[in-house]
Amino acid sequence: MTTPLDKVDKTTHDEMCCTFAALILYDEGLEISSEKINKVINSSGNKVDAYWPGLFARALQGKNVGELLLGGGGAAGGSTGGAAKTEAPKADAKKDDKKEPAKKETKKVEEKPADDDVDMGGGLGLFDDF
Repeated sequence: MTTPLDKVDKTTHDEMCCTFAALILYDEGLEISSEKINKVINSSGNKVDAYWPGLFARALQGKNVGELLLGGGGAAGGSTGGAAKTEAPKADAKKDDKKEPAKKETKKVEEKPADDDVDMGGGLGLFDDF
């Protein structure tokens, strides 16, 4: 986000405040509840509509925020787990009986190094009191 938090529309402001507050709570290993989200937001000097903190707390309830951050928690996209695989017809069943069992394919996932130089926009005022 390149636009300062005080320059965005009210809905975006409230969503971003709740998002940052939830991430702060997660990072500190604290429970993500509407009360704690409110406390972080109020400590930052921001105000959001009353329904936002509860909405975010309920959306994250029982979720592994770490997995969500890594992209593993969404319902959309991703792999089908091989359910849609198709096989070519076998030309000769007798020849296939003599073959070795098929080897399972493994995917190698590349880990990207953490980028310690991420621009957080000066903390957007959320970290001034911490």
